[in-house]
Amino acid sequence: MFVQIHTDRQIDGGSERAARVEDRVRERLARFEDRLTHIEIHVTDMNGGKGASGLRATLEARVNGLDPVAVTEEGATVDRAVLGAAGKAARALGHKLGRLTDRTKAVPAS
Repeated sequence: MFVQIHTDRQIDGGSERAARVEDRVRERLARFEDRLTHIEIHVTDMNGGKGASGLRATLEARVNGLDPVAVTEEGATVDRAVLGAAGKAARALGHKLGRLTDRTKAVPAS
């Protein structure tokens, strides 16, 4: 699973922070690791650097053989926004992949 993090100009996207956030996202999505090919995260400052902290993280998880799952979360810090988005992605992936598994396990009535 390849994880890519993008930030806008108002956000410090240093390598130490990126590595820490990537590790925590990998932890949250570990149970889907064999099905995910790519995780792309975009963090933007909703206020454009005008003082108040309002960050938005958009996370797109690309699932092997299926349409991607995309979620958005807002938070006061980069960590909160990204980890909130990772939690939402885990729930969405669990729902999507769970339905797919249920459908393949269904036995037609005779």
